[in-house]
Amino acid sequence: MMAASPTGILETILVVDDNEELLEVVTTILKAEHFRVLSADSGAAALKLAVETTETIDMLLSDVEMPQMSGPDLGEALKKARPDMHVMLMSGGTNGNLLVLNYGWAYIQKPFVAVKLVQMVKDVLHTENRSQLGGQEFDSRKDRDDRKK
Repeated sequence: MMAASPTGILETILVVDDNEELLEVVTTILKAEHFRVLSADSGAAALKLAVETTETIDMLLSDVEMPQMSGPDLGEALKKARPDMHVMLMSGGTNGNLLVLNYGWAYIQKPFVAVKLVQMVKDVLHTENRSQLGGQEFDSRKDRDDRKK
């Protein structure tokens, strides 16, 4: 868990959504709560930003359904280079929560209220990261086996 820096800035969150208005709203909400926010309007833009950023990205907060690259695909790609990064997905679709269950990642349904978003972001950032590196190959038995050791 990372404490606030002397400047009062908390963790860094990369927000990705192809809806420009929603991207702006989420960015504004998180900045108001003193998070450092990076934003991108596509998976490709997010990957480029992550490559160019040398500092830690503590969390990816991405829309599930985007053109060219989905949020889960983006999460998997980013976790290869940044395995400690938390992933939280958001969707206005009806099947988003089913899609992300296999990954062990946090999920919030759109539309959401600012207070709920901020609380969930803080909870995810300050909870042990249980997400799987390979979401498509998720096997809950692996998780149980690791806990016994």
